[in-house]
Amino acid sequence: MAKVYSTEFGRLCAKCGGAEHDGRCANAAATMQGDGRVRIQRETKGRKGAGVTLVTGIPLAEKELKLLHKKLKKKCGVGGTLKNGVLELQGDQRELLLAELSAKGWDVKIAGA
Repeated sequence: MAKVYSTEFGRLCAKCGGAEHDGRCANAAATMQGDGRVRIQRETKGRKGAGVTLVTGIPLAEKELKLLHKKLKKKCGVGGTLKNGVLELQGDQRELLLAELSAKGWDVKIAGA
């Protein structure tokens, strides 16, 4: 199945032509948000100088996202939390997460400075 990209909607579904979703064309509520790119960034704002790594844009349902988050925390050997679809991992884990998520076939980018 060929992937098509639109500057207006991001990735498009090859079957229905709408924004990309998890394969159920009849279910419009399952559409993917964003541009289809997983972004990894480090943030210290509001954390008294302690840095965390944030991962956004992962195209998974909530249940699979929880399992992935648990697996990534174990791989990095750190704690973290999942808030509103954003994975938070303690410390600077950007390079390790880049390798892990790229291996899954997603378009991954380190965002920010």
